[in-house]
Amino acid sequence: MANILIVDDELSLREYLGIFLRKLGHQATLIGEARQAIELGERQDFDLVLCDLCIGEHSGLDVLRAFKVSQPTTEVIIVTAFATVENALEAMRLGAYDYVMKPFKNQELALLIDRALEKRELSRENESLKIQLGTPAHRRGRELVGQSAAMRTVQTLIDKVAQSKTNVLVVGESGVGKELVARALHQQSARLRGPFVPINCGAIPEGLIESELFGHVRGAFSGAIGDNPGLFKAAQGGTLFLDEVGELPLSAQVKLLRALQEKRVRPVGGVRDVEIDVRLVAATNRDLAAEVRASRFREDLFYRLNVIQICVPPLRERREDIVPLAQHFLEETASELGVGAPVLTEEVASRLCRYAWPGNVRELQNAMERAVTLCEGGCIELDTLPATVRGESVQLEDSMRLDLPEGGLDLESHLESLERHLIQQALSRTNGNRTSAAKLLGLSFRSLRYRLAKLGFGEGRDSGANF
Repeated sequence: MANILIVDDELSLREYLGIFLRKLGHQATLIGEARQAIELGERQDFDLVLCDLCIGEHSGLDVLRAFKVSQPTTEVIIVTAFATVENALEAMRLGAYDYVMKPFKNQELALLIDRALEKRELSRENESLKIQLGTPAHRRGRELVGQSAAMRTVQTLIDKVAQSKTNVLVVGESGVGKELVARALHQQSARLRGPFVPINCGAIPEGLIESELFGHVRGAFSGAIGDNPGLFKAAQGGTLFLDEVGELPLSAQVKLLRALQEKRVRPVGGVRDVEIDVRLVAATNRDLAAEVRASRFREDLFYRLNVIQICVPPLRERREDIVPLAQHFLEETASELGVGAPVLTEEVASRLCRYAWPGNVRELQNAMERAVTLCEGGCIELDTLPATVRGESVQLEDSMRLDLPEGGLDLESHLESLERHLIQQALSRTNGNRTSAAKLLGLSFRSLRYRLAKLGFGEGRDSGANF
């Protein structure tokens, strides 16, 4: 969740953007005056600022200038209905991340926000990496917690291939920690000083994937008001992590294969290729070999990605890692909250080890965050764990009971009710973030989007409505 400041003197748009950002899972602060925004920026940190160009008698460029002094790594997006080339150039010269014209589309703004936040995160990571440069190489990137034989095998393989330029495919169920493996490969490699750029291929609308990966030139399509270098170029000299690569449509797979073979990309609307120097790590929870046989994934791209394969086992297959992981997450959460780390009682540790953890490490992390929040003493007790982990059966609403009535039932209606109920729970648990909700349900982003549309849910981050 990012902390985003909205600066606009138009109340209706300010409130709409606040609702829109909260649906994306972010925290939004709404300000209607430039001076008030500048003063707030001197007291409170923000990850991103969405600022109108004209704010009453003031200019959004004043807000931009002030934030580049008080919070240099905070990204600023300028929004306006009256764009000129001079204003756009001035905004970019002053350090704006991008310049958006009204009316904008929900999905385009959501993607722009995601990219800006990724850049903000990269800035933070690079600062952290500078601190790590004095650390011996064999100790870098050891965020993977676990001493099971399976995880020792994973770490050994990371140590062997990290220094190579070879493409790596990380496979495993959702939530096992595939991105941690990718980050460990990057941090133990000679590319440590370069950026680590992650992208979830399933979270990008199909029509925008090519632009996101390879970039675009100004005027290439509606809304392309400036050049976008693309994520391959953003990862220059570093590592590009393609999460859920199995979600890429075939059209994008062709262009990705060409980029990997020729080590160059061509931006959408461009006439010249751009050379790239990127180490690619891809990840998937799908059986890509089966996808190849079903003609949903290109065989030549599969072999290009699958040079080295690292398989991360599910948590249920490495139960000796559960308690160390749980204690790690307890300490991490307690540190973030500024409290002492509680310990696990033997009863709780035993219960954690007996649970199957279908959501893997991510589910365990969420459970430990919940436990720290609810804990009232120095020990984690059973009542702070989710009901499913405690072994209590989950009770469905009466309308969703699976008992067949004597007079029969409308199966389609009941299945739809069950589907709606579980999707609502997933969205609630992820604060409305559809990408995270899809992972929680074991669905692709596009599959969840289809189900939401079928069930008549309101607009979300993938909406294309104009505002």
